[in-house]
Amino acid sequence: MTENNISPTGDNRLLAETHSTRKIGWLERTVGPDNYRILKGLVKTPASIIGMILIFIFILIAIFAPVIAPPVGNDPYKMPRDGFVGEPKAPGSPWKRNVPEIPFWYKTVTGNEKWEHLLGTAQGQYDIFYGIVWGTRTAFKTGFIVVVATVLIGVILGSIAAYYGGAVDNVIMRITDIFMTLPYIMMALIFSAVLTPILGRSLLPPLIAMIAFGWMGYARIIRSDILSIKERDYVLAAKASGLKNGRILFKHILPNAIFPTLVLASLGIGDVVLGFAALSFLGIGTEVGYADWGQVLSFARNWITSLDKYWYIVVYPGVTLTLFVMGWNLVGDAMRDVLDPRMRGKS
Repeated sequence: MTENNISPTGDNRLLAETHSTRKIGWLERTVGPDNYRILKGLVKTPASIIGMILIFIFILIAIFAPVIAPPVGNDPYKMPRDGFVGEPKAPGSPWKRNVPEIPFWYKTVTGNEKWEHLLGTAQGQYDIFYGIVWGTRTAFKTGFIVVVATVLIGVILGSIAAYYGGAVDNVIMRITDIFMTLPYIMMALIFSAVLTPILGRSLLPPLIAMIAFGWMGYARIIRSDILSIKERDYVLAAKASGLKNGRILFKHILPNAIFPTLVLASLGIGDVVLGFAALSFLGIGTEVGYADWGQVLSFARNWITSLDKYWYIVVYPGVTLTLFVMGWNLVGDAMRDVLDPRMRGKS
């Protein structure tokens, strides 16, 4: 690698014309040429740029949530209530009970001296603005926990099945096929409902249920990639040199087969958040009043026939959820196109 910037000398004109004098930057040296190509492709893709901007905005909201919507009480994830009246209040309504501290930006942005319900309240007088801001942290938390856990389970099982083959492969993949025949949301709903009386109303029941029924896709895709890679010369040479199977699998094979799985994982974060919101909407998991976009939407169930008047209880959390999922999907689609140009334009 130290000879990249050395030009050929002498009378060898053909070598001088074909020799590359391209300088390799520190980023390419750090991440490697393949990963550098992926990063470069993502930066040049308009869709991925839009997706990364959306994700970055949500990251800022999650980080500065205590500044944007100061917490009320000991649990910041508990949405404050302005009374107990069932009928929602429109955006701009005055905040009378459990009023948060006024942050530094509030007077400048709104021009008001006192807190108002910027996006209105949901049924039960839960503040929608507070639920959306702190629900961003819930979305990142649930998305990353489920995706990381399912990727680990899927990669481990898929790698073992592909590398050892035979009876091990048959047993693992038949179990995977059985799980894949089960409807994901329905099984997560049932399993969450079973776990809730045992673990209580919290994030744990839906998280465990979504992990239990969400690893199969990663296992199948990593298995198919390893099946093609394990017959390559460098793997056969590693086996011939007497290296242990675990070292060959996790050091030589897996790093060269993991990228398609990472693409699927980047797409999976949006799907997980959407699925978690669906479970919350159906009343499974977190306790009532927890800052979660799905639960904010669930407060609109009794007002479906009056959305012409109470449109804000659906529009604001719904648009937020849509933009979050769209951001991850745009980045995932762009990464897929960079890794496999043949898939460009396909969904």
